[in-house]
Amino acid sequence: MRYFISTGEASGELNATLLAQAMRGFDPQAEFEGIGAAAMRACGFRIWRDHTGWASMGPMAALPRIPKLLSIMWLTAAHIARTRPDLLVLVDFGAFNVRLAGTLRERLGYRGAILYWFPPAAWLDDGVRAHRVAAACVPVTAFLHQYEFYKQQRLPVVYFGHPLAARYSARHPRAEAPIDGGRVALLPGSRRGEIRAHLPILLAAVERLRVKRPRLHVTIGVAEGGAQSLVRKALAKAALQDVRVVRGVVEATQEADAAWVASGTAVLECALLGVVSIALYVISPLLVKHARKIYRGTYITLPNLVLGRELIPEFLQERATPDLLAAAMDSLMVDPSVQRAGLDELRQALGPSDALEQTARFAVALAQTGSK
Repeated sequence: MRYFISTGEASGELNATLLAQAMRGFDPQAEFEGIGAAAMRACGFRIWRDHTGWASMGPMAALPRIPKLLSIMWLTAAHIARTRPDLLVLVDFGAFNVRLAGTLRERLGYRGAILYWFPPAAWLDDGVRAHRVAAACVPVTAFLHQYEFYKQQRLPVVYFGHPLAARYSARHPRAEAPIDGGRVALLPGSRRGEIRAHLPILLAAVERLRVKRPRLHVTIGVAEGGAQSLVRKALAKAALQDVRVVRGVVEATQEADAAWVASGTAVLECALLGVVSIALYVISPLLVKHARKIYRGTYITLPNLVLGRELIPEFLQERATPDLLAAAMDSLMVDPSVQRAGLDELRQALGPSDALEQTARFAVALAQTGSK
């Protein structure tokens, strides 16, 4: 069968490749097309449009991209209506994918099967958007919280658990880092705006931490090749020594005793890999004001949201200073036992270990029906 998968950023692309690989176990002759980038291309996808540079930090940064994305959305809808894949899978990226689904159903009369994996607003309890998603798609959530919310709204929804729980195995706990050294990973984010906001703070935190740990080693993980130039420029400006730049979370944390991570999927990846971490996130004051109008929750980091308590320390906005980050990292490296103890609890809270396989089986079965 033929499948079209639409993503808009690195985390969605990761999940798309995992799902495609699992779906091939049930449909060995599967053909995949979609919106993605290098990872999906390497996974055997025919790329309809490359999403590099689409993701942005907040509505103000998104405004210049709207005309282009709206045009691509219409072209994509027309392409899907014309080629009629056996299944359309939307992965997160609600600003684009919700409109794509609505355009297909309401404007083009499309009746093909649409599955929405990681439907938007998982932690905002947005009833209006949930109804829009359920009206056009079969929602498949990775979070129990969102499943329960859809059920409260009397909307159809499917829940199997989070796919990354099966993707990553926890490593054996590392020996204590030497008191004057160790290795820390820096994961400043996948978006260029995140790298610009976070990396200078993290490099300054490294300088502070090296006062106490002069033999500290550093690895920086980047999500895609284009981001490496930003990282290299920041490193040249900071003039730090003994810093390696690698691709991805796994390679960056392979030998790390702990990690500083921009809040997002990478925090969850670190937790599942058994890497203790500290989260940070910084946005403009204007975006903070907007964010506080629509979200009044206590936490923003995925492991903390799932558990309902702070497992991963969060340093947001004015608290994300080099001094505070360095002090927190030093304490974590001295005694990671409390955080480590919560990582098994987190894995259990993410649902069954075969969530990815179950999701893939469901997707192939839905494709076989040929309609919503």
